[in-house]
Amino acid sequence: MFGIFYLLLHSIFVYYMMHKKLINKKINNFAILKTTMEDSQEKHLYATKEEVLERVKTLAHGEEEITKAELDHLKTAFYFLLNQEREASLKAFIDGGGDAAEYVVAQDPVEEEYKAEMALIKEKRQELFKQREEERQANLKRKQEIIERIKALTEAEDIHEAYKEVKSLQDEWHEIKSVPPENAAELWNSYKLCLEQFYDLLKLNFEAREYDFKKNLEAKTALCEAAEKLGNEEDVISAFHSLQELHNQFREIGPVAKELREEIWQRFKAASSIVNKRHAEHFDNIRKQEEENLEKKAELCDKVEMINIEELKNSNDWEAKSKEIIDIQAEWKKIGFAPKSMNVKIFERFRAACDRFFSAKNEFFTQLKESFQENITKKEELVKAAQALQDSTEWKATADKMIELQKQWKTIGMVPRKIGDQLWNDFIAACNKFFEARNAATAGARSEQQENLQKKQEVIAKVKALAENDEECTQEAIKALQDEYAAIGHVPFKEKDNLYDAYREALDEAYGKMRKMRRNAAKANHSSQGGGHPMSAQKRYNEKKEELATMENNLLFLTASSKKGNSLIDTMKQKIERLKEELEELKEEL
Repeated sequence: MFGIFYLLLHSIFVYYMMHKKLINKKINNFAILKTTMEDSQEKHLYATKEEVLERVKTLAHGEEEITKAELDHLKTAFYFLLNQEREASLKAFIDGGGDAAEYVVAQDPVEEEYKAEMALIKEKRQELFKQREEERQANLKRKQEIIERIKALTEAEDIHEAYKEVKSLQDEWHEIKSVPPENAAELWNSYKLCLEQFYDLLKLNFEAREYDFKKNLEAKTALCEAAEKLGNEEDVISAFHSLQELHNQFREIGPVAKELREEIWQRFKAASSIVNKRHAEHFDNIRKQEEENLEKKAELCDKVEMINIEELKNSNDWEAKSKEIIDIQAEWKKIGFAPKSMNVKIFERFRAACDRFFSAKNEFFTQLKESFQENITKKEELVKAAQALQDSTEWKATADKMIELQKQWKTIGMVPRKIGDQLWNDFIAACNKFFEARNAATAGARSEQQENLQKKQEVIAKVKALAENDEECTQEAIKALQDEYAAIGHVPFKEKDNLYDAYREALDEAYGKMRKMRRNAAKANHSSQGGGHPMSAQKRYNEKKEELATMENNLLFLTASSKKGNSLIDTMKQKIERLKEELEELKEEL
């Protein structure tokens, strides 16, 4: 009897020591895991593509464990450095006078080597994944066998041996690594249930069992405290992953006293809920931000798509719009990711809109270069024509030809600025040489035209004064001023129209005044003499009408190119106007 009791106490002691060692080991593992995760957050900064490539080679050909986080970091770092080099190359190309639409990205040998090494890593990871999946299946099978063995041991007759075997099976269970995730929960629940059933059925010493429960409670309480601290962790993602490990450890620790099981679980569950909620909110915020990013990127797409290429008529218009699109592209880069389902689609839409613009721009400038040569040829011909005329002394005819050449020059499109400036300087030099020579030769004529302008302005003033004097406003006086005006020579061309308008206005006013006085006088004379014979007025009317017809007929045969020039035409027009006014007066008299 004593031997059995001693053997039982010895078993309890062995169980205690083994379980204590296991609990301490799991707490130490958690501390190591947390330190490792904190260290992994500090990512290495790479200065060159070659440095990234060297690290990729080390992973591809070494035995070091390859993590997805590091691969993502290496990929981001490599293409960030590559894009920096390409942007610098593009800037240098543009600064050197190149056209951004014509820039061609050069093949990078480092990128090709990087892709090849990454392909090796991908194959290596796939092989590793396959091996791990096979290990998980083997682990699953062994843990299922352990569960079945523990269930069988609940019926064992030798309690002491059964207890030792269960402890051994527990140790083996803890040593076995991961199983397929889809089986983990069910597997753990089955293991926990059969283990609790085993401990409940065993008739072990109550104090040893309570001591075991106490140590388990201490270990689970420590995990609760660790989970509660994670609720204040700034890095939400890191806290979430740490929590998953705490859950794994919580499951691995044995049971606590039955009356405390629900309490300790609820505490751990409450702490987990805070971390999980923050994790969910974090991704909700990310999704919200991604939706906002998608909306911003769609607006940028609209801006590029709404550019009306048909409105861009010259290179300045194209360059202005190019700068606008480059600014839009810079703004695009500042915006974060869109939702995963739309990120590629929205980028393809934006790229298509930009490609459409720059393809059209490239086509425009290709056609522009072709038209430049045509325009250069046309302007060279005009330069030769102007230079051939620059020494001519036929002032009027040559001036007309020069003016026509200048009009033709304005109708020709653009040419490159350097060539265009030289052609323009040659052209305007020939024009200036001729007109300066003409101006020097006709300086005296211009002085005479200024004197004629002043004389005609004086005649207009006399006509206006005549219209205001009832006694002196007669047909003879008006005609005398008209003859005086017609006898004066040419005036400056730019003053001609304004001067003639003022002259006609003054004549209209004077003749209107004269007709009014005649009508009044005719009425008075008719009243005093009992009416008069109209034959004399009719005769004058017929004579004036014939004279008017003759002058209008002669005007048809006289043009501005006739030898007598514009002066005779202007004189005849003035006489025709005067005859028309006299005819109107005779009509009223009749």
